[in-house]
Amino acid sequence: SLHALDLKASCQFSLDSLEQKKDIEGADLPVWAQYPAGVAWIFMNHGLEIRGVDVEYFSTIPMGSGLSSSAAVEVGFAVMWQALAGWKLDRLTLAQFCQEAENRYVGVNCGLMDQFACANGVKDHAVLLDTRTLESTPVPLPEDAAIVIADSGVRRVLSDSSYNERRSDCETAVRLLKPGYPGIRSLRDVTPTQLDASRDLLPAVVYKRARHVVTEVARVQEALGRLQNNDARGFGELMLETHASLRDDYEVSTPELDALVEIAMELPGCLGARLTGAGFGGCTVNLVQNRNVPGFIRKLKKSYLARTGKKAEVFACHATQGAIVK
Repeated sequence: SLHALDLKASCQFSLDSLEQKKDIEGADLPVWAQYPAGVAWIFMNHGLEIRGVDVEYFSTIPMGSGLSSSAAVEVGFAVMWQALAGWKLDRLTLAQFCQEAENRYVGVNCGLMDQFACANGVKDHAVLLDTRTLESTPVPLPEDAAIVIADSGVRRVLSDSSYNERRSDCETAVRLLKPGYPGIRSLRDVTPTQLDASRDLLPAVVYKRARHVVTEVARVQEALGRLQNNDARGFGELMLETHASLRDDYEVSTPELDALVEIAMELPGCLGARLTGAGFGGCTVNLVQNRNVPGFIRKLKKSYLARTGKKAEVFACHATQGAIVK
């Protein structure tokens, strides 16, 4: 039995009939219940023992806001079932199983990043993840700045077609670039110089999509160095560059997200701001000097309401250890 307290919803299903995605009364499992059910299903598919449970759970992560609420549920249930059953998976495998559950059971073609972050978080650190090699590196976050999340109140309306169009554009770019650069496997292998030199080979929209990905890879590498040097201001500048690229080249921002970023950057102590998640609604993430956080939160809420007529939920958070059982 599952009892999602924040949703005021309950659901009962049998572990013996997970394949059917039905509750004990034969109705379709609600989407929110498919995430924990999918984790149970994938573990059983890998030959791992799962016990029946009666669980109450609650989350403070807004749903549909680009903050990995589904991955948090998956990894939370995964570590719970592992603790109850007594078997041990390493944290990478745990994250991969949760991703597989979301891909194959829920039917969402997500990557590994969200589940990896939930399973492998390091206190007071960001984590650099190479999804090709699956190597990860903890990187210390600035000590004098906090992460502040601003929820635009606009739920994502990302359609499959919007996501697929961008993915297709990136694949088209690789295909058109390959004759000149046979060694490339994906856009991460293309340098900004190579892309600029090949601009005439690509349709305008395809070039813009590719430019976002290629420059973002370069920004990630630059961000690593700036964080290692405790350069909070420099890291914040890269956040702002990323938002501009997501807005102008990848075209996944919204007027509300742009307003949050613009307002944030006018406030004292804000070092950087950008949308987070898939875009098309959801949240921004802001880097704010510790001493300015209370005023930043208050002023951002007030100015956003005045500009858009919408209420923003704004809160500070911190990087913490990955999911554990206490």
